[in-house]
Amino acid sequence: MKSLLANRRKISLIVFLVLLVTLFGYVALRSGPLAPVPVTVQSVQQESISPSLFGVGTVEARYAYMIGPTVSGRVRQVSVQVGDRVQAGQIVAEMDPVDLDERVSSQQAALARAQAAVLASEAQVRDTTARKAYAEAQVRRYEQLLLKRFVSNEAVEAKRQERLVTEAAFASAGANRDAARQDIARIRADRDGMIQQRANLRLLAPVSGLVVARNAESGTTVVAGQAVVEVIDPASLWVNVRFDQLRASGLRAALPATIVLRSQAQQKMAGRVERVEPRADAVTEEALAKVVFDNTPETLPPIGELAEVTVAQPELPATPVVPNAALKHQNGKTGVWLVENDGLRFVTVQTGASDLDGRVQITQGLKAGDRVVVYSKRDINAESRIKIVDHLVAP
Repeated sequence: MKSLLANRRKISLIVFLVLLVTLFGYVALRSGPLAPVPVTVQSVQQESISPSLFGVGTVEARYAYMIGPTVSGRVRQVSVQVGDRVQAGQIVAEMDPVDLDERVSSQQAALARAQAAVLASEAQVRDTTARKAYAEAQVRRYEQLLLKRFVSNEAVEAKRQERLVTEAAFASAGANRDAARQDIARIRADRDGMIQQRANLRLLAPVSGLVVARNAESGTTVVAGQAVVEVIDPASLWVNVRFDQLRASGLRAALPATIVLRSQAQQKMAGRVERVEPRADAVTEEALAKVVFDNTPETLPPIGELAEVTVAQPELPATPVVPNAALKHQNGKTGVWLVENDGLRFVTVQTGASDLDGRVQITQGLKAGDRVVVYSKRDINAESRIKIVDHLVAP
């Protein structure tokens, strides 16, 4: 009886162990390290893609005007505020003239005096001209009288001496007149220069635009060339964009672009590449380009606002295309895991252009219709067993 009971216990234990091993094997093969790896698979498509470049830039004004004095001085008043629209030639600020008005008046008085001096010298020239003509007539008359022996030689020489004196006086009067005229030219130039300096104290807007900065207030002392007011041309806004040099090979002027301002993230604005800068940033390894708006935004963005720019490039010829996620790197080579007869094989490929949707051209290594692994639950190799699923479930 005891032997039968012992045999039953042994059989039960053996059955339990068999069931436990079977359960362990099932779990190991289904959910353990030996279980098939869930993967998503996609067939290689023969498609044409339109590669696009994505970059981030800042809104800038192509034409910005720093309006300030040409000489050091004190600001009398600033007539505009930030955000005001100004017209070309409008006074935006004025400098204190100090004694410049009085100096202009002084030069005006000096000019009047010089003009009077010219009148006096011209009168002197007329006087000496008349005396010179009289002296020459006297010399001719006395020379005729000498021929008739009515006068002596000494009298004729005296008249000739008088003629020389009047000629010298005539030359001196002419020189005085010319000097007086030169004084007029000099004083007029000095006066006009001061008037121009006085006019330069009125700071005028060179173009119609928008005031973006007011750098000085009334009573502030500024140096020559220091900007009191900054004005930009709103129609000249563009975006200074930076692109990764690795993807910027097809970047050129006139390509269409889409601009998304940071403050208007839901609105896409059309634009185009105005020019590609000849100098790139060697530190950040980025190419620089200027992108302009096709239509100036109704609400002008702040200068310096960030903007995202997508530049569309021409469509490329159709080639095999795979998702970027399918590309793997093994032993320094780029390739994909190719699904063949429910097995895996790593295939080295050569890639071409890519677009912003994550599609990559395969120029060598694959053909249309091949199935490649896109995502896997964990790392796989050529010996891995796989299970193809529609999508992966997050752990």
